[in-house]
Amino acid sequence: MVLRKDELEAQLHAEKKEISDGKLKDDNPLDVSDNFMRLCEACRRGDLKVCQEMITEGTNINARDRFDYTPLILASLCGHYEVVQLLLESGALCERDTFQGERCLYNALNDKIRNLLLQYDYSKSTDPLQPLASHVTSLLTREHPQTSDIVLTTASGTFNLHKFILSSRSPYFQNKLAAAPETISWKLSNTIAPLAFDVAVRYLYLGEVPTDLELDSESGTEEQNVLVGIDKLSRQLEIERLWEGILEGGDRRLTRQRRTDEVSRARDQLESWYRGNVLKHKVLVETSKANDVKWSRDNAIFADVLLRADEDDDEDEGQLEREIGGTEKSNPTTINTMGPLNGIPVGPISQPSRSPSRLRKTEKSILFPAHRAMLIRSEFFLAMFSSSFKEAQSTEHLQIISIDCSPAVLEIVLNFLYTEKADFPLDLAIDVLFAADLLFIEKLKVKAAVVISTLGNGAMSTVNLSKPNAALAGKEGEEGEAIDIYDVIRAGWLTRVHRLEEFGARYLANRLESYIDEKEFAELIKESASRIKNRQETDSIELLDDIRHYLSERFRLRMEESGLEELMDENEELSADSIQEGNFTTNEIKAPEDEGVDVTGSEQPSEMDSHILTGGAIRTLDGEIAGDEFASDAVNYQILLGKIDNLLEGLKLDA
Repeated sequence: MVLRKDELEAQLHAEKKEISDGKLKDDNPLDVSDNFMRLCEACRRGDLKVCQEMITEGTNINARDRFDYTPLILASLCGHYEVVQLLLESGALCERDTFQGERCLYNALNDKIRNLLLQYDYSKSTDPLQPLASHVTSLLTREHPQTSDIVLTTASGTFNLHKFILSSRSPYFQNKLAAAPETISWKLSNTIAPLAFDVAVRYLYLGEVPTDLELDSESGTEEQNVLVGIDKLSRQLEIERLWEGILEGGDRRLTRQRRTDEVSRARDQLESWYRGNVLKHKVLVETSKANDVKWSRDNAIFADVLLRADEDDDEDEGQLEREIGGTEKSNPTTINTMGPLNGIPVGPISQPSRSPSRLRKTEKSILFPAHRAMLIRSEFFLAMFSSSFKEAQSTEHLQIISIDCSPAVLEIVLNFLYTEKADFPLDLAIDVLFAADLLFIEKLKVKAAVVISTLGNGAMSTVNLSKPNAALAGKEGEEGEAIDIYDVIRAGWLTRVHRLEEFGARYLANRLESYIDEKEFAELIKESASRIKNRQETDSIELLDDIRHYLSERFRLRMEESGLEELMDENEELSADSIQEGNFTTNEIKAPEDEGVDVTGSEQPSEMDSHILTGGAIRTLDGEIAGDEFASDAVNYQILLGKIDNLLEGLKLDA
């Protein structure tokens, strides 16, 4: 049920009062920092790259500006679908029965964005840390594979627990286990009610603190005894927040807020312990000696497995080839002799040895101590440790498992498994994608795809790309390609990430004139055609279909704004002559103004358009003079479609 305007205003007034009284946390605090202003401006313009950069730097995506606009509202209002999707995936709130949440749905520019908000179930807030919390809680009941390394015994039973979780969450256990890391059992006082132990353990393992203990009257357990036991444990284990959570009551929103804060705090504790123990104790060794490392199971960081990653030696090999092969390309050194033999090489002059064994650097590997309890968040490790393979067997020294990725990528994977964080640069994104695919970590695959499809979009925003002739300067007009789009598309095929396939097609369509004549582009189209088994001559080519779609979308945007859409023929082709006869000029067409929100781009004219204008005339891709930008668009569209047809004809493909 959608609330009326007066009901929304009354609800907003009630929310503000609770926030001012300190009863409720403001989900959308005012933020006037430079980074937040940059994020808001990027959401207005549809600049995916800047949005991703600001999110990575930790900008609060749920804050609001001085006009009470959140980034999600701005992106929805301005019609930037990809930006809305990125914000939602990054944890932007759009909760029903809140003022800002309802505004999001009201202000969505089109049904496509509105349906996206509905698809993400805008009535519920998404907690990005919930998967981590759920996994840690599930360790209490997981029997296979066996990952616990300490048993806590009470009067009524036992708890199979994990030292590293106890040490990270409780200062009491941290001190006790640091003094005796080999401890495998612990007996607790018999004077405390068993249910109090159960509540305390669930709290340590990121479980929800019950507001109602639901005591069984037939068991004879008195609520007073349980509460006294919880109070004693919270003080003994130095987890005072457990007792505070039991005492506090509140409505649904307050309970959710308290739960979110506690999970975030627990994640920070786990991250601090992980960085101060796991990452701090990683070991750099020579690759030839990596498997000879002996690490006792009774170690101070409670690790039960070692992960090995070999350093990438591509750069060393390249340097070696330059040092060895560089002289081969130059003139050979000769011994000058008198007479007819002058200048003829008659034998090598003694030179210093260039043996690879002398020039190649020693290969290195890094060993990361880790805990199976966290690694089994990956389906790959879960299957490995649940099997009868040697990696699952218990040995005197820790098993060493080699992972086919670089140390930097493996560290990113471990960061995600332990902390749910995955911040990495664009140049590692494809390697992270392949590692996540290898280890069956779907959420990390999605994160890598998001990084590639946002930061990899280059300096162009979606507004720039929709401008006429925006890509005519080709790759030379940009500061440099941020990514190899051919590698990205092939990575999308290999890892079955549809998002990358769509991104690659849109990227190529927006810059098609820069790629259409390249040999590698033709090879990519041929690869796409060969991906269809038993392909018939008339079968379509998926990549080419997507490129045509986004190419049409690229030029159609301007055509719809200028009213030229009516001139499209039944084959969706536009006649340049009909446009020129209409005498359309850019001055006659004005974008509608949006009240309260500046939806125009703030960029200055780029160098991309400089070569298009010659002596005040606008030229098309084939060098002809066009009447105006719209006529140029129409001709360029037909030229690019013609180039696609010529390419297919050259490849002997019918699509």
